[in-house]
Amino acid sequence: MVRLPLTPAELERGERLGSLLRTARGDRSPLTVALDAGISPETLRKIETGRIATPAFPTIAALAEVLGLSLDAVWAEVTAGEHRTADARGAAHPVAI
Repeated sequence: MVRLPLTPAELERGERLGSLLRTARGDRSPLTVALDAGISPETLRKIETGRIATPAFPTIAALAEVLGLSLDAVWAEVTAGEHRTADARGAAHPVAI
């Protein structure tokens, strides 16, 4: 299966996710957070730097739990700044996520 390249919007969301996780991690070591979430420290590093822009849902959920974040808060932060577009009839359609 061929994976399509990520869109600029997906890359931006990945950067926002990484920034949120770094901020939430605070002074805690990446090693401790990664191990507590059941992922490798390298995976956490890649997510925090945006190199893994679309991590799997279980990974995000585990990190959110370890960092004390709600998934709703993570989603709100990651999609901040995105907006809806309207077609000619005025119906709103979400921007591709």
